[in-house]
Amino acid sequence: MLTVAYLANEFPSAVEPYVSDEIEELEKRGVHVVPGSVRISRSLPKCQPAIVLTPLTLAVAASALWLCLREWQRIRPLIARVFFRGSEGPFQRAKALVHTLLGACYAVMLKDRGIEHIHVHHGYFGSWIGMTAARLMDVGFSVTLHGSDLLLSGSYLDVKLANCSFCLTISEYNRRYILEHYPEVEARKILVARLGVDVPNADKALPRTMKKSMTLLLLAVGRLHAVKNHEFLVAACALLAARDIAFECVIAGDGPERGHLQSLIQKHDLADKVALLGHVPREQMDSLYDRADVLVMTSRSEGIPLVLMEAMARGKIVVAPAITGIPELVLGGKTGFLYESGSMNDLVDCLSFIDSMMRAESKGDQRRPHHAAAARQLDWIRHAARVQVRHNFNRKTNLDFFAEMFLQHLAYKSRQKSKNIPDENLILQQI
Repeated sequence: MLTVAYLANEFPSAVEPYVSDEIEELEKRGVHVVPGSVRISRSLPKCQPAIVLTPLTLAVAASALWLCLREWQRIRPLIARVFFRGSEGPFQRAKALVHTLLGACYAVMLKDRGIEHIHVHHGYFGSWIGMTAARLMDVGFSVTLHGSDLLLSGSYLDVKLANCSFCLTISEYNRRYILEHYPEVEARKILVARLGVDVPNADKALPRTMKKSMTLLLLAVGRLHAVKNHEFLVAACALLAARDIAFECVIAGDGPERGHLQSLIQKHDLADKVALLGHVPREQMDSLYDRADVLVMTSRSEGIPLVLMEAMARGKIVVAPAITGIPELVLGGKTGFLYESGSMNDLVDCLSFIDSMMRAESKGDQRRPHHAAAARQLDWIRHAARVQVRHNFNRKTNLDFFAEMFLQHLAYKSRQKSKNIPDENLILQQI
């Protein structure tokens, strides 16, 4: 039985259900998966994985130091990269050294488990830990890259991509970005594995309910973090109010930006229009989606967000910035609406247009061409959104594809190793 160690920065996590999904899918295929987390899960503290790396015990740390000394030749290229190459600052280099030790600790914890491959979800510091452990254990290593871990926080990605057997990423945009910015990486080992959500069956498509209220209900979902840019959304709401558009905006999620956002809401006198709901359990999200007219996203950086898929699967109108992989899901004017990232006027004009369309739709007077045309256009977008998710971002289909691709590449590397064929990549040979 193939045994794979699967490491995440925090597992399980309520906001990253795809990690559990992928582990379960591999186990369905007969793979023995040893789930690991760099730190104890804060969102689901009662459901801890097989291995939690921190906090460390003195015994594990001592064994890890001895392992580093004993297998120094295996990690020497990584240490040389930290000290002598790249443009990282002193703080990043110091962290990489700490993560190298944590990688040795991870290898110690995996000892005697028969691990044949280590996969790490996200390219943050956990990927350096997993890469180091794989080198010390002389097993394969792979990584999944999403959005910010590639586009904003790509520390040491050159060496991570050089060391990985294959790299999964969630959009064609990400794949192009990797190949353009890391041209030494072999194109064949950069693979697109899309995420997905559950989609209602075609015969159970969600019916459109006639909007009775003239108040546009906006919904935003995501942690309150600077990269999600909810500050931009609050500012857009202030402009909508200035245009005398009747609306309400609810933001589901919690995080370090909550106090700042609350201050902005007060500053713009939006307390009766914008509400911060805090963390909303997944079982309550359906009611939020059902009530919403429009799902709005204002992030600075994303992969392809699950919240957009979830809203579209329910036949909701979505508005999102035309960045990274989002246009692969939201086709402007066809499956939703895109606006120019950072353009406040573009976002507000888009929301104003949708408001006017929904007002015309809600009047429901088929004798008036404008009302009928608005209803047809919005209905078509809702339908096309469901079709797009069902065909291209379907959770079950994409999990099947992920598992097949994962196992095929492990089998390919296994054949290479058994035949003692040197890797074609000169950088990998040197390392």
